[in-house]
Amino acid sequence: MSKVKDLHRSWLKDPGYKAEYDRLDEEFQLARTLIEARNRAGLSQAQLARRMRTSQSYIARIESGQVQPSATALARFAHATGSRLRITFEPKPPGRPRRQTTAAHA
Repeated sequence: MSKVKDLHRSWLKDPGYKAEYDRLDEEFQLARTLIEARNRAGLSQAQLARRMRTSQSYIARIESGQVQPSATALARFAHATGSRLRITFEPKPPGRPRRQTTAAHA
């Protein structure tokens, strides 16, 4: 059986897969950042959930990218992990098409 990393590497050769993966890069980056903050704080998902007064399954969903947390949830996450929340808006590199957003993502 192939390892996930090996499968991912081979799938990246498919233009459709790569385009979709690249489109989701910002969401993947948020998930990685949340996991890093929790790990830096030395907390399990269950411990973080208790500090945030939420469920471990919610923490798992935001860390996996299944749920996009609100600004309020991000602030609670930061406080619970002893982190400082910073949200920035940066210009996109020239030539990159604009991504369509919905009201939930705006």
